[in-house]
Amino acid sequence: MQKRHVSKAYARFGPVRAITVKAAAGNPNRGWLMVGDRAIPVALGRGGIRANKREGDGGTPRGVFRLRRLWWRADRHPRPRTFLPVRAIREDDAWCEDPADRHYNQSVRIGREHPGDRLKRTDHLYDFIVEIDHNTRPRVAGRGSAVFLHLARTNFAPTAGCVSMTRSAMVRLLHRLGPRTRIVIG
Repeated sequence: MQKRHVSKAYARFGPVRAITVKAAAGNPNRGWLMVGDRAIPVALGRGGIRANKREGDGGTPRGVFRLRRLWWRADRHPRPRTFLPVRAIREDDAWCEDPADRHYNQSVRIGREHPGDRLKRTDHLYDFIVEIDHNTRPRVAGRGSAVFLHLARTNFAPTAGCVSMTRSAMVRLLHRLGPRTRIVIG
């Protein structure tokens, strides 16, 4: 059996109770994710952090949310160590972003001809996705969908409303996340 390597800093800790995300001073599209005393640089939505999130506004929702599960590309990376429930991304996995659809803001399985935010992408942005429970209980049409923690573009360009970071930061962060961890945005 192969032993998993975990850095000494994370090996002795379980999941954290909360992580926080704040916008950087002078740049609403960049920010910092704090986990304990560590600051991780992140890209935020092109609309900055918004208290009144709407579908398509590019805002990262302000609030306190649960982390639901990790989705990951098993064809590209070994299963990461985390306390979150984990699911490998399949070819037909997508996220419904249509406010008129009864599956709005939920994962769906679709064929190639159907629209939706496909989770299996050719770029690496969705190699690791942490699902955030924004607009889930209750789901309200038009209040925003598909808000995730995921990997950043190389230039840390703004997201469509998610929080993104480097791969190395994501892998380290996953060691500290569990189903009771809250993400506090704003």
